[in-house]
Amino acid sequence: MENFKTSSSALYFRDFRLFWFGQLVSLSGTWMQSVAQGWLVYSLTKSPFYLGLVAAASTLPILLFTLIGGIVADRFGKRNLLILTQALSILPALLLGILTDSGTITVYQVIFLAFFLGTINAFDMPARQAFVIEMVGKGHLLNAIALNSAAFNGARLIGPVIAGVVIAYLGIPLCFYLNAASFIPVIIALSMISAKGELKTKPEGILTDLAKGFNFMKNQKDIFNMIMLITVFSLFGIPFISFLPVFAGEIFNAGPAGLGFLVSATGVGALSAALLLAFKRDMKNKLRFMSISGLCFSLALLIASFSRVFTLSLLVLAMAGWGIVSFLATANSFIQIAAPDYIRGRVMSVYSFVFLGFTPIGNFLIGIMSERIGTTNTIAAASLICLAGAAIFATKHLRKEI
Repeated sequence: MENFKTSSSALYFRDFRLFWFGQLVSLSGTWMQSVAQGWLVYSLTKSPFYLGLVAAASTLPILLFTLIGGIVADRFGKRNLLILTQALSILPALLLGILTDSGTITVYQVIFLAFFLGTINAFDMPARQAFVIEMVGKGHLLNAIALNSAAFNGARLIGPVIAGVVIAYLGIPLCFYLNAASFIPVIIALSMISAKGELKTKPEGILTDLAKGFNFMKNQKDIFNMIMLITVFSLFGIPFISFLPVFAGEIFNAGPAGLGFLVSATGVGALSAALLLAFKRDMKNKLRFMSISGLCFSLALLIASFSRVFTLSLLVLAMAGWGIVSFLATANSFIQIAAPDYIRGRVMSVYSFVFLGFTPIGNFLIGIMSERIGTTNTIAAASLICLAGAAIFATKHLRKEI
């Protein structure tokens, strides 16, 4: 019982509990849409280039707007901002469902709606990440981040499997309709939260506000090294999931159900990482742990690129999911705890900018290279770059204790 209390300590805060359960429902719908959208694009085009292009369109707004989103999060009430972003997120899901149901959907419409949703997310993410510490405090932050990651990856485990079955037997549009409906519980939960997220800062001008967030990270050596490795992972590692439809369709001939299992395999590993961090609550050797998890992710991705055995691919994708979530969740808590309250929104917007902002560039590059030398060869080359970056980080931090 004591272990349960330790692992779920953030859930003893009413506001965080409402927030967490609302997210759990919404994220399941999000992962259903992600799988359905990938299969829709692959069905329309049979092209890894368009898979990369749609993925890039969904994350390009992070590169363009998330730093502004961080300023907005520091200046305005975070809870109300989150209610607005969640309400707006219903629109692209609903439109995808209607257009697919009517048979008029084109890949260019998917690209536009992916960009629209990505723009909403650019303002949602900095506010969401900076809001957590205001609900639970610094002492429970790693636990709260781990529980949020558990919700995200639990949904990643369940949503794709459901999506695969729904696509196979009931059709793609239902996945989009279910995702649109899934935002309603989180909006209700946010409206019931008493914390308003009103730790605001005095505006000093957009450029000055942005510079403070960047300068804080630049002057913290350990954080700067984390950001550099996250940049490498965002460009060459994280985009791999956008190309799983190619593995499911061309290498394993497994169809939408197989795609659901491949995506869910990463979710199994990611969920196990989140639960491990939740039970640990905090750790002294964060940099050592990040060194190991970064190497694990990179090596697993390399093996997955060469695997032609479906079961082996499931195992190593689970390993990749464990590695990337272990690294990112620990880095997230490390950075948030180090950041002063008055610039936390901007600091987390820099984190989001690097974590997801460079992903569209990676998706685009990998999509182009996949057309030229094949998807598996491209993923193999990208994973080697990740492995080199993780090895450099590990040589600096593997023996360091904090």
